[in-house]
Amino acid sequence: MGPPLSTWPWENLGIFKYLLYGPFVAKVVYEWFYNEEHSYYNLSWCLHLLILSGLRGLIHVLWGSYSHMLFLTRNRRILQQGVDFKQIDKEWDWDNFLILQALVTSMACYMFPFLQHLPLWNVKGLFVTLILHVGVSEPLYYWVHKRFHGDYLFTHYHSLHHSSPVPESFTAGHATLLEHLILTVVIGIPILGASVMGYGSASLIYAYVLIFDFLRCLGHGNVEIVPHQLFEKFQFLRYVIYTPTYHSLHHSDKDTNFCLFMPLFDALGDTLNKKSWQTHKTISSGSGTGDRVPHFVFLAHIVDVSSSMHVQFVLRSFSSLPYTTRLFLVIGWPFAFLFLLAMWVWSKTFLLSFYNLRGRLHQTWVVPRCGFQYFLPFATEGINKQIELAILRADKLGVKVISLAALNK
Repeated sequence: MGPPLSTWPWENLGIFKYLLYGPFVAKVVYEWFYNEEHSYYNLSWCLHLLILSGLRGLIHVLWGSYSHMLFLTRNRRILQQGVDFKQIDKEWDWDNFLILQALVTSMACYMFPFLQHLPLWNVKGLFVTLILHVGVSEPLYYWVHKRFHGDYLFTHYHSLHHSSPVPESFTAGHATLLEHLILTVVIGIPILGASVMGYGSASLIYAYVLIFDFLRCLGHGNVEIVPHQLFEKFQFLRYVIYTPTYHSLHHSDKDTNFCLFMPLFDALGDTLNKKSWQTHKTISSGSGTGDRVPHFVFLAHIVDVSSSMHVQFVLRSFSSLPYTTRLFLVIGWPFAFLFLLAMWVWSKTFLLSFYNLRGRLHQTWVVPRCGFQYFLPFATEGINKQIELAILRADKLGVKVISLAALNK
């Protein structure tokens, strides 16, 4: 038996853990049928919780998708190694915290009934929330996070979060129950504080929580998107907002960069990594190791519309499993088909994935054409041109071996 609050109560439920959202759905359905008037002020707070949970999950998924779009991000990746199956398996239940915070929020709504009847908008609440975040949440998180790097708490709790070799957006949610309970308090203080003062609103809750998650995903994204020129021109911003590089240094050097979002508190606590700004400039300028020449290139093509969604930048979890037909593939088929048509018109051969084997870099490039297009007479010339350009590009880069997929031969 592990330390208290180190495991999740529903960790053995698998996919059935989502049934914990059932009472919220039931309440929404009940009120929808039995409320005569359907307006914003009669919307169930349970519906807001469900929508907010969905949006929060979507933010993590979209960040994960972006970080795996190697054709866009390879030159600004912080850690160049790929994400292995062990990490994906470990982070499989990254969304446990969404269920936890939905349950805690529902308890708060019953403990503080005024939370169920907040106005749609209150401008003053934004300023109050910002003050509470900077004055309470940021220093509280910094202090607690630093404590979690002590011997006992790190070994029994926080080491789980640091066990992921390559931080990603899903890593932000990969932590123990105790850590997420504390993080719930950190998030809740500005919202509850502003609401108690009479400045709370539904827009405030949506904005604060979604921005909070966005910044958490930003820090764990493993792709530097903040231009170093911004910090060179406005140096004070270095202490106002962290960057993916900044937080990545915390994962590699565990004794520095403890802040939530504001490096100011690391500067005040003398825990700011001295390499933060220079490393950020190197990665941001694209002068890292993202342009390393591969030893081997496999030139693939898209098999069909459904299988085109079996890639990491669509859904990491789905792409880590053998391909099978799923319901969401049917729903996503029309969108995937439209993307394929757009790729037919505008896209060039792009980098899809890579792996390292015995010190040699292997990459998979994809000709943006689907299987059926290879049998269209009027498409042959364009496909041959794509293959020719890819081979010439590989030769120019110095690739030693290039292999062609079935229809590319």
